[in-house]
Order: sequence, then structure tokens, then C-alpha cells
Amino acid sequence: MEAVVDRPEDLTASWVTEALRADGQDLTVASVTAQRVGTGQIGATFRVGLAYEGAAGPATIIAKLAAGDPAMRTLIAAGYAAEVGFYLRVKPSLEVDTPRCFYGALSEDRTVFTLLLEDVDLAIPGVQADGCSVLEAERSIANLVGLHAPRWNDQSLYEQDFLLRSDSSTAQMMGEVLVSATHEFVERYRSDLNEQDPATLHSVAEAITAWQTSRLDPVSVIHGDYRLDNLLFHPGGPRVTAVDWQTAGIGPPLRDVAYFLGTSLDTDQREAHEEQLLSGYHAGLVDRGIFDYPATACWDDYRLGQLQGPMITVIGCLYATGTRSATSDAMFVTMARRSCAAIRKLGSLELV
Repeated sequence: MEAVVDRPEDLTASWVTEALRADGQDLTVASVTAQRVGTGQIGATFRVGLAYEGAAGPATIIAKLAAGDPAMRTLIAAGYAAEVGFYLRVKPSLEVDTPRCFYGALSEDRTVFTLLLEDVDLAIPGVQADGCSVLEAERSIANLVGLHAPRWNDQSLYEQDFLLRSDSSTAQMMGEVLVSATHEFVERYRSDLNEQDPATLHSVAEAITAWQTSRLDPVSVIHGDYRLDNLLFHPGGPRVTAVDWQTAGIGPPLRDVAYFLGTSLDTDQREAHEEQLLSGYHAGLVDRGIFDYPATACWDDYRLGQLQGPMITVIGCLYATGTRSATSDAMFVTMARRSCAAIRKLGSLELV
């Protein structure tokens, strides 16, 4: 079989049969249907219906493929490599809940990839602008413990060249990009922002170069964009499934926690419950044998990690390839307002 396919019509019965057999499943696929789902920014996602000859396997799976012209793919190839590498080489060592990966492959130049994943069709996607309940936040944070704890301060992660990470040159570049993008973001949404938000956003942009290379101990595997739109909530139970691992990297784990709580809870909810939620996260680390990370350090790293919110929000807004809409505007404004409120309340900029 060809290792990677680039179009949904290439997901033939014979190709999918060989892919599932490579996963150890003794199955023969008789027919395949593929329907586009979602509005992925750096790839194309399809729900693939499967019929079988004889023994049956999953009725549907999710196929993720590359998308866009060659120039665009070259720019985002690191994201393709990060997601495929995460599922194939890192996920087996973690306890985080993600869709099962049946098959994954990446072209040598990293511009074409194929992933076949579990279809978590009964789970309910989070909606960023709507926020979440405290219980949903607690369950989402528990899933982060399963991501961070197993490879906590594991220096062998740096051998995985597909995992994104910051260094002085990338930090400098990000700082320059964010300063420019923040001016445009503020002008676009000034009337929708809190009176104090523009100044906070500009201050974050000026600080982001130093922030990216500060307090880099401890480190672990991080999602990088752990927010409600990338989470699936299962009805009637505690399970939360995290998807979209194109930003998987190595970095301070509390950035994931801060980014999630800072963008997902309304300000009053966050202020009332963040200490309790963070205590639960820290207790989860201790339960998994991490005894050398004091709760005070966890709290300071959480405060500092809040700068992840404006950085991802502004860059995501200004450089997203999708069509601008009222829905996307509401999402970006809500994320910015929540993050800025958290940064001011927690004194995050004082720690940079």
C-alpha cells in the first residue's frame, strides 16, 4: 500500500483494509464512503463509513489528511509532523484521553500525512464562546494530568524532533509577529473589548519573547492549544477526549492548564474556583509520584502561563486560513477578554 494518501477518493476499500490490518485487525473492507466534517485550518477531516466482508470492524472512522496548496503546506508542515508523531511515538506512553489511532503516516518532506482515528461520534464538542461548567473544567484538568505526569521532566522528549519547542530565535520571531498582530487585533475588536484589554494585550505582546524562554523547568509533553473547541465531552461520564494535536510540543505543563482555565471559564467562575481546580491538578501529579513540584511553584507557573491565552488567540485570529465570521469573531473576543482579565487579576506580567 502507499504509505500516505492525499485525497479522500484515495481512501479505497483495499487501501483502508491494508491500513487496518497494519493495526492488527483481521478485516476486509468491502466499501468506503467519505464525508467532509469540521472546518480544520491546517488539514481536512473526513468521516469515513466502512462496510465489511465477513468480520466487522468500526462502522465509521475519522480520516485526517493534508490540505491546501504546496506553499501553504510547507509553512504548516511542522504541525503535520507534530500530530502524526504524537499519535505514533508519544501517545502510547501517556494516559491522556485521545481518539485511538488506527494508522498514521507522513511523507518525507512532511507536507502530506494520513491519520485514521477513532470516531468519537457520541461525544459533544466544547464551544469556546459558550464556556464550560466547573465540573467540565475539573474533568478537563484531570485529563491534562494524564498528559503531563507520565513524561514529567523526561529529557528524552527532546530526542523527538517533531515536538514543537521554543528557543531564543523562535521566541524573538514570535515576539515580533505578536507585536504587529496585536495592533491589528486591537483595532479590529476595540469596540468589543473591555476598556483595559488593549493595554493588557499590548503588554503581553511586548513581554512574549522573554516569556517563551522563562521558567522552562519543569517540562513535559504539552498540547499547546488545549481549549474547549479541541475537547469532546462524553455524556453521562467523566471522560473528556482531546483532539487536534498539531501543536503538540515540549514546554512548561502549566501553560496548558492556564490557557484552558483562562479561556474556558467566565471570569467570575474562574476567580471563584481556580485555586480549587489547580489544587486538584497538583494532587493528581502527586498521586502519580511527582513529589518535587511544590504547590507554590505550581501556582506561580499557572499565573505565568496565562500569557499563552492572548498569544494563541491573537496569532490564531490574524493568521487563520478560515473565512472570518460572526462565530469566529465571538470566539476570539471571548478568549481575549477572559485571558486579559485573568492576567490582570493574577499579576501574570509581574512574573516575566
